[in-house]
Amino acid sequence: MQQAAQTREISIPLPDATTPLSGTLTIPPGAQGIVLFAHGSGSSRHSPRNRFVARVLQEAGLATLLIDLLTAEEELIDRRTAQLRFDIGLLARRLTTAADWLQHQPETQHLALGLFGASTGAAAALVTAAARPDLVRAVVSRGGRPDLAGSVLEQVRAPTLLIVGGNDAPVIVLNQAAMRRLRAPHELRIIPGASHLFEEPGALEAVARLAADWFRRYLHADAARAAG
Repeated sequence: MQQAAQTREISIPLPDATTPLSGTLTIPPGAQGIVLFAHGSGSSRHSPRNRFVARVLQEAGLATLLIDLLTAEEELIDRRTAQLRFDIGLLARRLTTAADWLQHQPETQHLALGLFGASTGAAAALVTAAARPDLVRAVVSRGGRPDLAGSVLEQVRAPTLLIVGGNDAPVIVLNQAAMRRLRAPHELRIIPGASHLFEEPGALEAVARLAADWFRRYLHADAARAAG
C-alpha cells in the first residue's frame, strides 16, 4: 500500500513580531524537493488556487509549505488599510524567515528549495531568491508582479518561470519588462484565454502542470547532484 503524505500545521517564530506565522507543511513519501508558497495580495495560506497547485506538486513528489505572510494581528490591520499586502520588503523578510526555518528542520533540511509566488507574492519570492542564492533553486511566478522586486531582479540566480494569463494584458507587459532584467535562466509561459486569477476551465490545471515540470527539472536535478 502506498504511503500517504504527512501533513501538519506549523508555526514559525518571527524576529519582528510576537505572533508566529502559521503554515501547512505536507511531505509526500520520498520527496525530492520542497516548494514554499508566497500568496498574493489579500490572500492567505488557505488560497484555493495555491492549495490546488500544492496538491499537484505533492502528487509530483514535492513537499509543500503554504504559509501566511502576515500575522493574525497584521491581517486585521491590512483588511482596514490594504497597505501591508503591498509591502514587498516585509513579505520578503517573512518568506526568507520561512525558508531559513525549513533549513533547520530535520525533515526538510535535506530538500532542495523552490519558491512559488502569486501576484505580489512573486515579487517577495524573487527578493528572497536574491537574498538566499545558495538556498533557493527555482522560482515560479503565477500572475505575478516581478516588477515590484525592483533592482533585485538582476541578482536572482535561481531559474525562474513566469506564468501569465493570455487575457491579463497589463501583467504580460510587466512580466516582459522583468524578463529583460533577469540574468538567471528564465521563461515566460502565457496561458491562452486565461485571466489574472486563472479561473477559466483548465487554466489553473495548466499552471500547476507547468509549475510541477519546472520544479521537477530543477529541484530533482539538484537532489540528484547532492546524492551523487
